[in-house]
Amino acid sequence: MANSLSARKRARQAEKNRMRNASRRSHVRTQIKRVVAAIESGDKAAAEAAYKAAVPAIDNSVGNGIMHRNKAARHKSRLNAKIRAL
Repeated sequence: MANSLSARKRARQAEKNRMRNASRRSHVRTQIKRVVAAIESGDKAAAEAAYKAAVPAIDNSVGNGIMHRNKAARHKSRLNAKIRAL
């Protein structure tokens, strides 16, 4: 347990940040799963619409430090390739 005042404050901040990051990470994963589900159903229009909604979420996660930019680029590239293959 943190003993000094500053360590207690940092522990509080770390917990807030952890909860915020978990929420943002969950949102991005949900957006990606929606695209994958649309691709698996074979509906190209729905997949493209879901992809257009997922890209800003993925980009925001990079800006918030949730995801590395290369991982984000890899997700976008693979999803887009699957959509084009439909």
